[in-house]
Amino acid sequence: MKKLGKYFIFLSLLVTRRESFKTYVKLTVEESVSFGINSLFITVIVSVFIGAVTCVQTAYNLVSPIIPDYIISLVVRDSTILELAPTVTAIVIAGKAGSHIAGQLGTMRITEQIDALEIMGINSASYLVLPKIIAAVFTFPMLVTLAMALAIIGGYVAGTSTGIISAEAYIQGIQAEFIPFYVHYAIIKAVVFGFLIASISAFQGFYTSGGALEVGQSSTSAVTTSCIAILFADYILTDFMF
Repeated sequence: MKKLGKYFIFLSLLVTRRESFKTYVKLTVEESVSFGINSLFITVIVSVFIGAVTCVQTAYNLVSPIIPDYIISLVVRDSTILELAPTVTAIVIAGKAGSHIAGQLGTMRITEQIDALEIMGINSASYLVLPKIIAAVFTFPMLVTLAMALAIIGGYVAGTSTGIISAEAYIQGIQAEFIPFYVHYAIIKAVVFGFLIASISAFQGFYTSGGALEVGQSSTSAVTTSCIAILFADYILTDFMF
């Protein structure tokens, strides 16, 4: 509980004694590239294979002759949008971007760069962390949207190339009984997950103490804590919104 309270105090520091708007715009653009563009490759790979595996596994479990083939792609679509794309992508990004954020801030802490900013009268928490959180909140929903599309495409390629489902049936399932709210729900989850990844990772790195060993421990703790927070938030949002 003590650490949780320290985390909320840390969040309050982000909105006090802020720098100029122009400064945050420049920093946010730089962090968006670091958080989003640099995570693009791993997002593409994971999403395509998630869709492909979901399609194949669904097909081999729906063995009843009374179940039409298009149900396979319907299951791929809904499971991807509701759970796989936002949650799995968040866990993967927590491992990549989250560890990078914690390691970066942890290194700045032990090399006294953060202390130097404080001596110059700069709110180091706001200057260093707030752009990362803003970038994550805006960038991560884009990654999730891309992940949803690529997972569905991956399922299409896997299903049609192996003969599990025809192209016509797959497209029919993608279009059948579509509920637009599912996409809105996924985007809301992406915003929350992006905030959790950036803020928790920054918190772990910002308060690093010691040396190089502690920086590594902070990065590991950032990934572990972010993953737990993502899964907990996933349950809370699902229970609340459904």
